[in-house]
Amino acid sequence: MKIDRFLKAALLGLTLGAMPLAMSLPNTALADTLRVVKRGTASTLDVPMNRAVVVESDIPFAELSIANPGIADISSLSDRTIYVLGKSPGLTTLTLLDAAGQLITNVDVRVAADVSEFKERLRQILPGERIEVRTANDGIVLSGVVSSTQRLQRALDLAERYAPERVSNLMSVGGIQQVMMKVRFAEMQRNVSKSLGSSLALNGAIGGTGINGGTGTTNTSGGVTNSLGGSIPSVNQNAGAVLFGFNAGSTQVGILLEALEEKGVVRFLAEPNLVALSGQEAKFLAGGEYPVPVAQSGDRISIEFKPFGVELAFVPRVVDKDLINLEMNAAVSAIDPTNSIALGNGVEISAFTRRETSTTVEMRDGESFAIAGLLTDDFTDNSRQLPWIGDVPVLGALFRSADYQRSQTELVIIVTAHLVSPTRGEALVLPTDRIKPPSEKDLFLHGRTANDARTPRKGAAGEVAKQDFQGSYGYVLD
Repeated sequence: MKIDRFLKAALLGLTLGAMPLAMSLPNTALADTLRVVKRGTASTLDVPMNRAVVVESDIPFAELSIANPGIADISSLSDRTIYVLGKSPGLTTLTLLDAAGQLITNVDVRVAADVSEFKERLRQILPGERIEVRTANDGIVLSGVVSSTQRLQRALDLAERYAPERVSNLMSVGGIQQVMMKVRFAEMQRNVSKSLGSSLALNGAIGGTGINGGTGTTNTSGGVTNSLGGSIPSVNQNAGAVLFGFNAGSTQVGILLEALEEKGVVRFLAEPNLVALSGQEAKFLAGGEYPVPVAQSGDRISIEFKPFGVELAFVPRVVDKDLINLEMNAAVSAIDPTNSIALGNGVEISAFTRRETSTTVEMRDGESFAIAGLLTDDFTDNSRQLPWIGDVPVLGALFRSADYQRSQTELVIIVTAHLVSPTRGEALVLPTDRIKPPSEKDLFLHGRTANDARTPRKGAAGEVAKQDFQGSYGYVLD
């Protein structure tokens, strides 16, 4: 009993000694440590866990009790002042009685985790973010609007430090969360081929022995006959060929000179655009599907369709304001009948040429990345000649054939990301909106195949219409 009185006296002295300091603090600090209760007034007292709150009654009390001492502990400092200590999360009731045993008031004591330090750290790490912090039982509830997904995750990671596995996320991400990805496929192919060859055919009799043969492309019975008859052999594949023929006694000699130079350039460009919400996958295919027979059990054959054309699939994530994380797959494919295979019974399956890339990049709004590049340079050099005779200077050129081929391919894939937002429909124009079918008078009398009378001239739609089938349709750049 003496120890209890001594403890009460010490707490009372500590409280009275701290009162001048508390009076000099701001009102908010005072409100966090001192509460006033009145007779007959139901009130709620919020007490942080492992911290104490001093409660002052407007009238003296003689007895007080707490419903669940495991949630909060109490001690009387005077006949008007109560010391309440939060022990574990929960809700309990504090009851005050006067000297006559009459009820003064009941106070609901709610003990929750202390989030004051967490709020301060949150303001330091994420300044300017409108995040509201509340307690729920022994956990933390976060609500409000943040500027990006990355900042939302930072707030959740920080809350986990104070309430592990007891964090409820009610936050939402504000700002623009739709991403348009613009992909450009650019490919250039160059092919050069040159060849120079000669063929010799002989027909006659030497010493009673008949000779009928040849070298090079005329080394076939049909080629020899044509050469000796003064005609270019049908097996000749070159664009330029010259045939010389003469008689040496009873022997006919035919010389065929063939030369070829081929050059070719192929340019390929595709530019698909696609819009998706942050964190959602979007797919795009401009091409078709090729049927491929697939063997099944029981000697049955099913058909499986393989897509080809321009393919694009990506998942954008807006991680911090205008910072965009892109996970994407892009491919360009085409049917290649030169590498087909025959299965018999008239069934022939073509192969595909395919350029594909799969990557993850991070960029800001409007920035571009060259995510893939390919440079191939193939060179083939062949020389054919008759043994020994082809090594003879000058004359040996008639018994040699040489050719070379060179093929170069350059491929670049460039990606540009934009944050976009929708707009009103009347501000958008489709390429087909510029075309109006002609009347019979315009078609037959004036020779007009289209009429652009419907093309808008004013406003945002007019500005888009001036782009002439190029530019931005269906979105507005931020």
